[in-house]
Amino acid sequence: MLSNKRICWIVYLLIGALITPMASAQRIKDLASIQGVRSNQLVGYGLVVGLPGTGEQSPFTEQSFRTMLSNFGISLSSNIKPKIKNVAAVAVHAELPAFMKPGQTIDVTVSSVGEAASLRGGTLLQTFLKGLDGKVYAIAQGSLVVSGFGAEGADGSRIVSNTPTVGRIANGALVERAVPSGLMQNDFLTLNLNYPDFSTAKALADTINMRLGADAEMGFAIATPLDAASVRVTAPRDVGQRVGFVATLENFEFTPADAPARVIINSRTGTIVIGKDVRLLPAAITHGGLTVTISEYQTVSQPNALADGETVVAQQSIVDVNLDDSRMFKFEPGVTLDQLVRAVNEVGAAPGDLMAILEALREAGALQGELVVI
Repeated sequence: MLSNKRICWIVYLLIGALITPMASAQRIKDLASIQGVRSNQLVGYGLVVGLPGTGEQSPFTEQSFRTMLSNFGISLSSNIKPKIKNVAAVAVHAELPAFMKPGQTIDVTVSSVGEAASLRGGTLLQTFLKGLDGKVYAIAQGSLVVSGFGAEGADGSRIVSNTPTVGRIANGALVERAVPSGLMQNDFLTLNLNYPDFSTAKALADTINMRLGADAEMGFAIATPLDAASVRVTAPRDVGQRVGFVATLENFEFTPADAPARVIINSRTGTIVIGKDVRLLPAAITHGGLTVTISEYQTVSQPNALADGETVVAQQSIVDVNLDDSRMFKFEPGVTLDQLVRAVNEVGAAPGDLMAILEALREAGALQGELVVI
């Protein structure tokens, strides 16, 4: 029972404890990104060879194996069933960062798509990595590094550590095609905030105008907020000047607006995150519980040695009802986060109980903040 344990194991990740009472200034590069300057996802299908008998004998692996041999001028009769337990069909994926040029290398991740037991010791053969448009942007090849390990006994017992069917090749793909960048497409740049907020967008635009000597009130503004997420900035058209302009711009510091008042509840782990601006309206809460314990045991009834009778086993039940002490605490107007946490800790509520209390406060209209359950 909660009143007996007196232990509150709720984990409070207090946003107010992670930041100073007033939000500190941060660089633009840490809070926003340039529209059109982004990475791109690449994916491909290939074969890993050289496995120590941990490969697979699946139809699509055999078909891929035959296709690979035919590319080298070797044809196998359809009657021949090659034993390819040292080969595995894999999916290869990578992320192509912005501004990568042909000849540079990127890391790739290789994952088995069939029944291969492990990719340890294997080598990826030349694999084309394509983008969303179907064009080849990189070619991957190389020896895999697999951190997972697996072992299997003759009786079918098996032990697996980590994931032996996924490996990685550092610098395993050679870039063959560059992705056009959106940095020079217009006479302006658009900065997109990582967390949209109207106040933050305005503060960002004001900081840029102030640092660059622009006056929005006089009709001369270098930066203009477009919405809660974007700020448009006029930039030089020359490539060299624009690069220098962005390098200067992204290091400007400004103070973002405070985040909205939110209470985040993870119902799976019991983690509760409460923003520092959460407030409560006048409310009174009572907390208690009814515990019913039922015990079952058997008793044996034996007759007197001189009497004529039979031994009987009887079933006995004990029902115990225990009502915890109900506690009520009252919140005055404008209660802060610290007071809320202190009051709940005094009650000794578990995560599930605190979730119910917060949901009840929201339904009563006493919680000034958004309640988000994930």
